[in-house]
Amino acid sequence: MNQPGSTRVENPQGFIHTGPGNIYVNGGPHLQDSDKPTFRRVAEDQLCRLRRVLVAPINMGKARATLADTGTVILDGAPGSGRTATARVLLREWHRDSGVFHELLPGEEDELALHDPHLVGSGDQLLLDLSAAADRQWSAALADLPALRKAVHEQHAHLVVVMPHDGTLDPDLQYYRVEIQRPPGLQVLRRHLRMHGLPYEQYMQYDVIADEFVRADRPMREIADFADLVRRARETVRPDEGFTQWCAAAKRARNDRRREVAALVAELREAPQRALLIAVSMLHGAHADVIHRATQLLLRTLRSPSDGVPLLQHKDLAEQFREISADTGPSGHVRFTELDYDSALRAHFWDHMPDLRPHLGSWATTVVDLNDPHAVPAVRDSLVARLAGQYLRTGRGDALASLAERWSVESTGGARLEAAVHALTWGLDDPTHGREFRRRIYKWCVHGRLRGEFAQVLVRVCADVLAASHPDQALLRLYYLARRERDTTRARQALYDLVAGSPRLRRRLLDRLARSDLSPPDLDIFLRVSDPVPLTESSGTSRALAEENEVQRSLTTSWHAVLSELPRATWQPHAERWLHQAAASPGQRGELLLDLLVGAAERCGKRRGEVFATLYASAREAERAAPGGPARSVEATELLLHKISVAQGLGPAAPPPASARGTQP
Repeated sequence: MNQPGSTRVENPQGFIHTGPGNIYVNGGPHLQDSDKPTFRRVAEDQLCRLRRVLVAPINMGKARATLADTGTVILDGAPGSGRTATARVLLREWHRDSGVFHELLPGEEDELALHDPHLVGSGDQLLLDLSAAADRQWSAALADLPALRKAVHEQHAHLVVVMPHDGTLDPDLQYYRVEIQRPPGLQVLRRHLRMHGLPYEQYMQYDVIADEFVRADRPMREIADFADLVRRARETVRPDEGFTQWCAAAKRARNDRRREVAALVAELREAPQRALLIAVSMLHGAHADVIHRATQLLLRTLRSPSDGVPLLQHKDLAEQFREISADTGPSGHVRFTELDYDSALRAHFWDHMPDLRPHLGSWATTVVDLNDPHAVPAVRDSLVARLAGQYLRTGRGDALASLAERWSVESTGGARLEAAVHALTWGLDDPTHGREFRRRIYKWCVHGRLRGEFAQVLVRVCADVLAASHPDQALLRLYYLARRERDTTRARQALYDLVAGSPRLRRRLLDRLARSDLSPPDLDIFLRVSDPVPLTESSGTSRALAEENEVQRSLTTSWHAVLSELPRATWQPHAERWLHQAAASPGQRGELLLDLLVGAAERCGKRRGEVFATLYASAREAERAAPGGPARSVEATELLLHKISVAQGLGPAAPPPASARGTQP
């Protein structure tokens, strides 16, 4: 069932390839809470696996050298040569703690323009994939590319651009262009087979089918698909069969089986038989107990009447499985005897019984809730992935999104929430529907009625999935969720974790806060993200965030709102951290923190005298809790008092000498 332009979800633990030359590695979300944000682990795992499976295309070395020398490389190459996979691996090689991976999406409504210098952070790894761009979009990107390259150079970042094949390129950019060519197909196939765990002595032997397949100049995607079929054939055939038989089964599975499965369905007309066909196709590889219970649940969902036959006269499972060309192995797990039969049957029932579709969503809910020792998370994840594959394959992303929302709202436990996250993940990762899902999630975060546990599902999707490749979009969505948060702090914590790894994202959030209405939720977020330590640290560049004029304006605006509108008990602990950091930071950076506090207080109009006094009193209190003793903190307090006096026109502009500070009680 290889149909051009379709989306096929076969094995959510394997490699999913969804377009010529582009390799999408989906390992399934790992959503357990931990000390580190999950999205970092997911992104790292995906990129590391991609690096191991990629066979370097011709001119990979030249691309690597160009990127190292200039910070920019523009990849060209025929579709199917592995351009985007190569781009991701090149960027993975420049991963540093100071930057984040960021896939640029010019033209989306909540993305910064390519010429905006704030798009690039120190040490970032930027991917601009325009391999499928139309002439107009490519021309617009070329106009912005000089400004983007300048920002990349200044921030010691790295940029890989994937250009349209044979697209035009300005003469001054030709130096950065590297044309890659597909690597040997047999080598690619063997690398995938090795990564799938096949024995060396098997995949290294010559096979006519495999040789004919790779000699046809297949796109990297098709070779990866064939390797996955060989892997699954190995898992289902008899122990005495080897590589030759596995390749033969993979070749048969690539044939169009629509007529074959249509004939089988027409032959099996009884409701229990068809329910079993659907259950096995959607839960392929699950234990027979799960298949049996899922079949009964489907019949109940469809309100099929009982046959009234006494229990002992029913066909046993072995006979029922034989009728539908399925079998159980020694471990009791059910699979069709013919490879890839499951995906063909899923497509058949979905395409030719459209009235069945809404019932399959309801049925999947009951299976997700199934209390059975064999209904392990991998089984649930596979079910959601296969159901999502049918929605996405037929352009029904809206129905998949609605199903995920319903699972979140009606959740009776963690299983449905995990299913909802998994469903939205497949939507976001789909190259055709990803933009639609990003837009939909934005609307939910900003305006949606977040009932039940839906807000927590959105938090996890933004932090664990979206942030891995689109951190700016994740930032904006988490910000809106954090503003609306009442009974939990998960959105805020996810937001803090996201900006902790990127000064650029912290700068953008501070700017967003300063331009907001600075409501109490905004001020609470500000007090947490304005930690003075990352504000005064250098991160690969010569300037700290607090030394940037735009950041200073954002900090002053927000601190003014804090001092004007919040009680002292709320802001005192945060001001204390600023005062302690001012005392601990040598030179101008420590003094700058005091200037920002005084500047914010000075804006308080008629209340500024009262705010100055409160700020000074807070500094004196902070001396007692100063890390490393009060001596340097006393100096900072006296310097603060001097700045307050200057702001009020009560003292000389020159600060007192350091030796004279701290002498007054």
